[in-house]
Amino acid sequence: MLMAMGVSLVACDRNIEPYEPGEEARPPDLARIFPGPPGGVGSVEGQNENEGGAARGAVPPSRAEGPAPLAAPTGSASGGAIEGEIALATALAKSRPDQGVLFVIARPQGATGGPPLAVLRIPNPSFPLDFSIGPENVMIPTMQFAGSISLSARLDADGNAMTRGPGDISSPVVEGLAPGTAGVQLTLSERS
Repeated sequence: MLMAMGVSLVACDRNIEPYEPGEEARPPDLARIFPGPPGGVGSVEGQNENEGGAARGAVPPSRAEGPAPLAAPTGSASGGAIEGEIALATALAKSRPDQGVLFVIARPQGATGGPPLAVLRIPNPSFPLDFSIGPENVMIPTMQFAGSISLSARLDADGNAMTRGPGDISSPVVEGLAPGTAGVQLTLSERS
């Protein structure tokens, strides 16, 4: 038993500092968590020059600053937008949800789950509606708007893309679209 405790203490490299009475909480030293290049502005060595807080280079960019530019994988460049028109079936026009939100959803062909490749959100749409969905609508910055894409649309009654209700109206999925395709026709004709 003593041997096991000794091994666990040696293997544990966690630095736990004792509580000091009257000690005030302070923010963590982000330069130690997100080190920059050695000797640079965001490094621990460079941190000594900026005692007032973490260096800007030590913190990952915020979403508001925008993602860092990504290089396209070899042989897979992002293509242009897919454009077309969305219509609402006449039989469902009178029962369409008030204040509904239209979602145009692009997925890699054959994908049935996981996050969509790209999503276009249009509140309170009027039909027929022209649309364009492309690289600027990609959900995850590392995904490329390329290859064979399937496209669908859904008029969502509650405006929440994660829920599906009886008032939602969707289109059949159109398969095999290439980036840059124009003239795609989607018809909202199916109840969820």
